[in-house]
Amino acid sequence: MPYVTESNLTDVARERWSNIPDPRLREIMTALVKHVHAFVREIEPTQAEWATAIDWLTRTGKLCTDKRQEFILFSDVLGVSMLMDAINNRLDNGATPTTVEGPFHVPASPEFADGADMAKNAPGVPCFVTGTVRDLDGKPVAGASLDVWQTDGEGLYEAQRDVEGPWLRGVFRTRADGSFAIRTVVPISYTIPMDGTVGELVERTNISHYRPAHIHFVVEAPGYHRIVTHLFRRGDRYIDNDVVYGVKEPLIVDFKEVPGGKAPNGETLESAFYEVNYDFVLQKAAIAKAA
Repeated sequence: MPYVTESNLTDVARERWSNIPDPRLREIMTALVKHVHAFVREIEPTQAEWATAIDWLTRTGKLCTDKRQEFILFSDVLGVSMLMDAINNRLDNGATPTTVEGPFHVPASPEFADGADMAKNAPGVPCFVTGTVRDLDGKPVAGASLDVWQTDGEGLYEAQRDVEGPWLRGVFRTRADGSFAIRTVVPISYTIPMDGTVGELVERTNISHYRPAHIHFVVEAPGYHRIVTHLFRRGDRYIDNDVVYGVKEPLIVDFKEVPGGKAPNGETLESAFYEVNYDFVLQKAAIAKAA
């Protein structure tokens, strides 16, 4: 092995990693060495800056729990999460676009009956989301799963609330005609968590740390490409500068205010509520484009 110098160190390190047996790991690591070394050569960090970065990464890891993923949030604000989403979801025109999952998805949410209220005891104005799940040919997808989660009317997710059990999240299934109805509350725009390491970073910039109001969905059915997406509220003040770059035009929807009366799930409400209607379009897995 040659003695290393500043000029040859990158080549020496890449050569070492190029001799490992796993081809995919070899591809990843040689590319990582190449680009990380290029980054370091470009910015020429001081030893103090390097130590600060290591400390920041260490503290970021310590913040991660089963309900909070600070590294995903970091990926989100860098735009990496949206790039990953684009690479892994190259769908045909007409299929519902995907967007980032975000750091607050909690698996194994409770199942709700069609039209049931997943927002009981949560603050916020009642909101009913209706629509269908269909394929690109217009055929309804019966029994499709809609895993739904969101902030409450105060802009907080379950992980940010001192609550026992599920909070504003649930799984719904489409009827035989592909239709569904969900009762929840109107989401509001909110700031990403600023009490952690990502917040420290963003506070040192003039970048907005807000997300526009939205509801999260994971929509899946056997034989179809699984999608992770949002529905964004049209007119939200942060719709054009979402801190995680997640907004796509086809996902912007109207929240229609209704003064009261019969709701889409058959309930009668005396006070005002909102209605959202959206049809999710799934692409068959057999024709989903490979990344």
